[in-house]
Amino acid sequence: MRKEWLGALSLTLAASIWGGMYVVSKYALAYIEPFTFVWLRYAVAFTVLFVVWLRFGRESIRRTDWKWIGLVGVIGYVASISFQFIGTKLSDAHTGSLVTAATPAFMVLFARILLKERLTPVKIGALGLATVGVLIVVGWEGEGTYRLGSFILVLAAVTWALMSIYVKIGTQTLSTLTLTTFAIGVAWLLMTPLMSMEVMQNGFPELNGVLWLSVLYIGIVSTAGAFFFWNKGLELMDASVGSLFFFFQPLVGGTLGWLVLNETLHLNFFIGAGCIMTAVTWSTLAERRQQLPISERNL
Repeated sequence: MRKEWLGALSLTLAASIWGGMYVVSKYALAYIEPFTFVWLRYAVAFTVLFVVWLRFGRESIRRTDWKWIGLVGVIGYVASISFQFIGTKLSDAHTGSLVTAATPAFMVLFARILLKERLTPVKIGALGLATVGVLIVVGWEGEGTYRLGSFILVLAAVTWALMSIYVKIGTQTLSTLTLTTFAIGVAWLLMTPLMSMEVMQNGFPELNGVLWLSVLYIGIVSTAGAFFFWNKGLELMDASVGSLFFFFQPLVGGTLGWLVLNETLHLNFFIGAGCIMTAVTWSTLAERRQQLPISERNL
């Protein structure tokens, strides 16, 4: 399979899995506190990935590589994922999947700062349009905790975009499996104090069969699997082109939130979704066109 097709498949799987994850996590978060849920998620994911790494992907890790492992773990797997769970708990599943789909637009900004990519008028316009889309979704729909949850979800999008750039840098010297495994391990350790405070305050949740299945699904499929696929896709494809596949996240999340959780899709959701998707498509296609030979750009 060609590198481009493998990267596209990996990113499609990751974004689709995350879209469905919002529905499962919304159910589980009704019974499990956010930091405890994240800790359980990483406990399962790290165990699975570490066993796979020992069997198939063991490699030497240089001291300088731990910088990228740490940045991915702290910014992406601690900060961003915590923001996602807290924001989803306070808002709803389809808003969670949509607002965090603004991530590609923020990736444009971070790529300029960290990778020194040229910030073109198209990229600036796309970033502005995506920001408008997010404001439409969070600004006029719902009150109180819903708006707070939506704001926290915006923070999740920003931190995930920053992490994605560090993944692109880190996989230049590390395998995707190594980076993903140990970044999740770092996040698991750092989440332990936060989980402990929640347990001291609220007690450890009583997990029935359905909740255990939810934790195992989130840990194995949505974390170990989807994190690996996302990082692998970023390794194989240009970051701006890969961002296109985030479209599958709000599509799957919004649809399943409507079908499974009986959530209402308001007009603002569709308007905001249109703005975000238009912005990401616009910037992605413009970037791809710039990579073509000059003789092919006008064809």
